[in-house]
Amino acid sequence: MMTYISTRGNAPELSFEDVLLTGLATDGGLYVPKEIPQFTQAEIESWRGLPYTELAHKVIYPFVEGCVESDALKGMIEAVYNNDNFGHKAIAPLQQIDHNEYVLELFNGPTLAFKDFALQLLGRLLDYVLERRHEKVVIMGATSGDTGSAAIEGTKACRNVDIFILHPHGKVSEVQRRQMTTVTGDNIFNIAIEGNFDQAQDMVKASFGDQSFLRGERKLVAVNSINWARIMAQIVYYFYSSLNLGGPLRPMSYSVPTGNFGDIFAGYMAKKMGLPIDQLIIATNSNDVLHRLMSKNQYEVHPLQHTITPSMDIAVSSNFERLLFDLYDRDGAQLADLMARMNAKKDVVSLDEEKMAKARALFDSYAVDEENTIAIMQQVFNETGYLLDPHTAIGVKAARECRRDATVPMITLGTAHPVKFEEAVLRAGYDMPTLPHHLTDLMDREERMHVLPADLAAVQAFIAQHTFTS
Repeated sequence: MMTYISTRGNAPELSFEDVLLTGLATDGGLYVPKEIPQFTQAEIESWRGLPYTELAHKVIYPFVEGCVESDALKGMIEAVYNNDNFGHKAIAPLQQIDHNEYVLELFNGPTLAFKDFALQLLGRLLDYVLERRHEKVVIMGATSGDTGSAAIEGTKACRNVDIFILHPHGKVSEVQRRQMTTVTGDNIFNIAIEGNFDQAQDMVKASFGDQSFLRGERKLVAVNSINWARIMAQIVYYFYSSLNLGGPLRPMSYSVPTGNFGDIFAGYMAKKMGLPIDQLIIATNSNDVLHRLMSKNQYEVHPLQHTITPSMDIAVSSNFERLLFDLYDRDGAQLADLMARMNAKKDVVSLDEEKMAKARALFDSYAVDEENTIAIMQQVFNETGYLLDPHTAIGVKAARECRRDATVPMITLGTAHPVKFEEAVLRAGYDMPTLPHHLTDLMDREERMHVLPADLAAVQAFIAQHTFTS
């Protein structure tokens, strides 16, 4: 059976089932696999030609073995990754934009963002586990744009959950907001926080740390990328894209638009599992905490800036702790001390140069401001007629600036559909794409949300009130 340990080394070792329902570890750390599954090159090569569903089972099953039966996992995967749920038969198609340069389209799911890959599966895993345990839980999450709608879509049919999603009021795009607030269901609650994403995320973390407001009758489950199940599901499309471009017989490089470091950490895991990856590029917007750390070895939290790439408007990258755990040789005590200094947000923190050298052997980083984001959207459209969303545009710009070896295929993760980001598309000078057929009436649907102050007590009181009356 696969077991999981905390990055800070002072929490119980858990099974996948318990990690799925836990979120943050009791010591404040994040759970990671105790042993990372390993695949040989010959084994990976034997998977060439597999459809997405079969490949997903090969990659995911080692992480859930002992908790989820193989046939049950196959059924969940087939229910998620199909042409009815994803608007493209390839599920994660590749779009070529230049010689040896590609966009991996991860926006064909029900909410038009890469987070559908993980959260559609997460909802089914939760139902499977909760039905067996005869338990009910509360999902609490914070979103800077896409996670919320994907979480609601993925878990709205779960019979044993109430869903509370916090988003910064007025700071997500209209399509993103409506995708959350127009989903009907007595178990769905959208909370608009009069603050920013980091304040919402801090409230989620604080609530996981002290769940007494739920009176011991329910427990919280995380849908943010701190939940290992999300990382696990995202590993698959690295294998899928590589195999479709000649892997594992040749390496690939990836550029990943990222704020919370979850999607790019999945690529790091794919490499650890045996997939040849030459380079991983951290592509950020003006909220460039990771770029400053990678380029200058200076970790310092700056005030959050609101940009035309709202899904990356994050000042603290929670998942980076998972990489640090490996860089510090999986020494939980060392990492706990480092995280205490980083989370204090008082001083500039630097990593040991030896640790930075290990990170830089694989990772590069690049930050792109709004002007250059618009410019790369225009450049790629002029070159190819292909319209990038602004997040993916940042990935393409970073790829072109940081690429180490032009002979290695470069794949930028296409994280969202451009229709979700009207301001950026109009600033670039283009007409808005049309919404896919399943969302054509989105702007006419009735919205439901509750505006609350950025106050932990007020949010927890709201959740407690509606959990026990819904």
